[in-house]
Amino acid sequence: MLVLVKANVLAVGLEDRSSLLQELPIRVVDIQSGFQAGRSLKNENVNSIISRWNLPDSPNGQFVRAVRNAKPYLPVIVVIDAANTAQEIAARSIGASAVLSDDESDEIFRRTIAGVLGIDDVVQNLA
Repeated sequence: MLVLVKANVLAVGLEDRSSLLQELPIRVVDIQSGFQAGRSLKNENVNSIISRWNLPDSPNGQFVRAVRNAKPYLPVIVVIDAANTAQEIAARSIGASAVLSDDESDEIFRRTIAGVLGIDDVVQNLA
């Protein structure tokens, strides 16, 4: 089966959640640190970013804030710690396209990402 890639997504610090993205028609560049992600943004043609709010080398949303400042046109989906309202408020205040808690179900995770990327129809076909 031939699947056309509809988006290039930079996934930062998602660890095991990155595997959920493999079911979508997207090309995933999976990176674990903010520093590596920053370098990849210079070399990769990226349509969207999915990033944890707290990264080991970029705590308190430093990477996400830097991306929003440098490339405000890129959709950014932020994954926050479960029940952390301070992270959610901070992510929404800088214009995150969506905010997901790290305890969201796999289905909600995929559907939210597909919605932001405009590929909802593909996720509905997977269900």
